[in-house]
Amino acid sequence: MGKIIAIANQKGGVGKTTTAINLAASLATLEKRVLVIDADPQANASSGLGVDINHTDRSIYDCLVGRCDVKEAVYTTDTLHLDIVPSHIDLVGAEVEMLNLPQREYILKNMLASVADDYDYTLIDCSPSLGLITVASLTAAGSVIIPVQCEYFALEGISKLLGTIKLIKKKLNPALEIEGFLLTMYDSRLKLANQIYDEVKRHFQELVFKNVIQRNVKLSEAPSHGLPAILYDATSTGAKNYLALAREIINKN
Repeated sequence: MGKIIAIANQKGGVGKTTTAINLAASLATLEKRVLVIDADPQANASSGLGVDINHTDRSIYDCLVGRCDVKEAVYTTDTLHLDIVPSHIDLVGAEVEMLNLPQREYILKNMLASVADDYDYTLIDCSPSLGLITVASLTAAGSVIIPVQCEYFALEGISKLLGTIKLIKKKLNPALEIEGFLLTMYDSRLKLANQIYDEVKRHFQELVFKNVIQRNVKLSEAPSHGLPAILYDATSTGAKNYLALAREIINKN
């Protein structure tokens, strides 16, 4: 049985998409079969994995509105063992179209039922909001990774996200667990980064991943080349951080 992990935080710029791209590629490098579901209308995970989003025949939008089966929307990437269901700007309107559908919160769960077992891990890159598609993503997932940026206001909004997760667990998906809090953009030289690390660790204890993602230029550059960091520069700090995270997740599971 494949594991479905949502990567969520309604705060933008915390490293959700960077994590989706690079964790997926690292898991694939460790010979796990991985599927990325790009559930963000900005489609950055799609372009970051080399998909030309202006020339895709099928996207997650088509699957959600019933135009095609999810298997028809799976694209291969340049990374062996790694596939993606790309996003499209049309996804912005999908929430409105889904409003009148019966059991709309389960639409993504039902959609993934036919492909989840073909992969060891399915990673859902959620949009920076707590809208219907994010709720559907959390309903479909077995667990959630919460990226937390090592900057001021890092914990702002976390309580709202945790409240949403608690509600989804109670009403829609009793199996939903927190896979872990992932500290991103960490710079050990900065006093503030260390304070935030200590604060997150104090709050969430064993739920915080041992591996942190350090600030790294290569991580920022790689998406513009349509590559994950491990293919762009395998020796970079960012690539090594995500590979270590992937190993931690595999060992945990």
